[in-house]
Amino acid sequence: MKFMLLTPGAALAATAALAQPMGVEDLAKVTHVDGQAVSPDGSRIAYVIDAPRNVLTGDEDGAPDSQLYVAWGENSNRAYVTGGEGVSDIAWRPDGGAVSFVSKRGDDEHDAIWSIDVDGGEAQRVFGMDANIEDYVWGPNGDMIYFIAKEAGDKTEEKLKDKGFKAWVYEEDHEFSHLWRVRLNTADTPPQAERIGPEGDLSNLVISDDGQRLAVSVAPTPLIDDYYMKRQVHVLDANGEPVSVIETPGKLGLYKFSPSGEAIAMTAGIDINDPSAGVMMIANAETGAYQPVEPEAEHHVMDVEWLSGGEILAIIHEGVQSRLTVYSSDGEALRNLDQPEELIARDVALGAERNRIGLIADAPDHPKNLYAAAADGAFALWADHNGWLENRQLANQRVFEYEARDGQMVQGVLVTPNGEAPAGGWPLMMLVHGGPEAHRSNGWHTRYSEPGQVAAGQGYAAFWPNYRGSTGRGVAYAKQHQNDYAGKEFNDLVDAIGALAEAGIVDPDRAGITGGSYGGYASAWGATALSEHFAASVMFVGISDQISKFGTTDIPDEMYNVHARKWPWEDWQTMLEVSPIYYAGESRTPTLILHGEDDTRVHPSQSMELYRHLKLRSEAPVRLVFYPGEGHGNRKAAAQYDYALRLMRWMDHYLQGDGGEPPAFDLDLAGQLGIEAAE
Repeated sequence: MKFMLLTPGAALAATAALAQPMGVEDLAKVTHVDGQAVSPDGSRIAYVIDAPRNVLTGDEDGAPDSQLYVAWGENSNRAYVTGGEGVSDIAWRPDGGAVSFVSKRGDDEHDAIWSIDVDGGEAQRVFGMDANIEDYVWGPNGDMIYFIAKEAGDKTEEKLKDKGFKAWVYEEDHEFSHLWRVRLNTADTPPQAERIGPEGDLSNLVISDDGQRLAVSVAPTPLIDDYYMKRQVHVLDANGEPVSVIETPGKLGLYKFSPSGEAIAMTAGIDINDPSAGVMMIANAETGAYQPVEPEAEHHVMDVEWLSGGEILAIIHEGVQSRLTVYSSDGEALRNLDQPEELIARDVALGAERNRIGLIADAPDHPKNLYAAAADGAFALWADHNGWLENRQLANQRVFEYEARDGQMVQGVLVTPNGEAPAGGWPLMMLVHGGPEAHRSNGWHTRYSEPGQVAAGQGYAAFWPNYRGSTGRGVAYAKQHQNDYAGKEFNDLVDAIGALAEAGIVDPDRAGITGGSYGGYASAWGATALSEHFAASVMFVGISDQISKFGTTDIPDEMYNVHARKWPWEDWQTMLEVSPIYYAGESRTPTLILHGEDDTRVHPSQSMELYRHLKLRSEAPVRLVFYPGEGHGNRKAAAQYDYALRLMRWMDHYLQGDGGEPPAFDLDLAGQLGIEAAE
């Protein structure tokens, strides 16, 4: 078997002499830059950080607190909005004097548009209505706002609910999102919004530089499946009247107007069966005609922006690396911008004058930071909110490529403890991403459900395989998993163990597997059909029965078009045989199953099915944990901490400990939180 270590395995050294590896408690300190907006003149960049709540230090439980900052130079920034209300959809007022955002503050019952002057002071409410503002853009003169929101709530319905009538009709009780406009600074107090634009469920609103055109995506209904598979971009004039429709098939990504407003750069699927919106398209805004750019390239386009001369800047993910490539308005690749080699670019933005590039990027040794460059200059670090990492000794991280059994080369990201591997290799924690239309780049990879640096600090080799079906290597590679559930895609996981063992990195007898969603499916498959290869499994919001999953998910059309490529009733037996429950009787793998009670993507019954089948048909240890109030992934701090503790404890017990009966089902949280037993 062929394998290659494609990048050096040097330790990511900390500056502190007595630095320690990352621990589970550190996961609540990791802060990401998660949104940006460049000021019109390019002198400042507003950005949002996701500040995690730390229940161990007394924070109230909840999702990360999104906070507004403004930066104006290298490591020069300040906080503008903190305090727990949360902000989203940041934008600059056209005159550059204030930053606007969506938030629910003060007496708001719904999300409204607020702004705060760059000179400081308190945030001021700009506009709100009896429904959440979901998206918005400023008109070029600052006296008009276009926004997306639902109709105001029906007070009669609210009164009926107060009397106990809370029944709802599945997939029929729709609330559509519409396009509105409101003129500010008028005699109306408060300003009155006017509904404009097409029928359907609207999202993702953008505006041309001159304010003469809008673009918005339209789905036939608010169903998630329609959002995934049936959205198309509608180009409108400033009054909401139709100009054109860009009729791309399948999945739709982002889109931006050219400086002249005549063209639109966008990302979309190449056809209805493309698993992701990773191909760049250039469309004529007037006619809707579009042209794919490099549709067969082995890469994934993550973001696009227009430069001042009508060129297009694109973030390209190629394998496990990223680059910034400039294209002509006709789609010809012209040049690559210089960026620090270790960075993985995630998001790019420019202001109205297009003289400053804002870049959100991460690297093996830090989460997403904010960088900036003049349009023709080098990138500099403008904001880093993880200075505490200087006191942590990070483990080795590099790219590992290997040859699968049929000759396909597969890449992944490998993190190992510092120092030489012990005789026989380290225990392996394989972390399988979901989708499978996703990929892991050689950047930051430590979070509550994928605690790579934590695992390496406790003696594990952690490996993220970009198995077949992943993005980042072109449409053809992503389609290799279609109509082949649990086939080549999961053989790639087993082949990774062999390659890592052959390289002397891991002990194949101490391999664990974990992942969420489709990665949870892989973890369930590893615990059943591939049980001989895995000594422990932790399945999160995963699939156990492909037949019942189809009947309970909110994305059946997406499952058919980009995954199964056939309906279950066309081949019941095959669909059963690619379900982990079918092999539950063969399981010898201790399996921990975790699921959010409110998951609509993969219904919690998927976890219940696997638990029951393993409990009745296998002697292997199994445990099922539910998280109330959580969905397809844990958002709140307490649930994330609980999850990380259980994941690490399960792996420690079965890969580095004595194994046998499961560890105690409860966690010693009261002591950590200083909670005393009641008298």
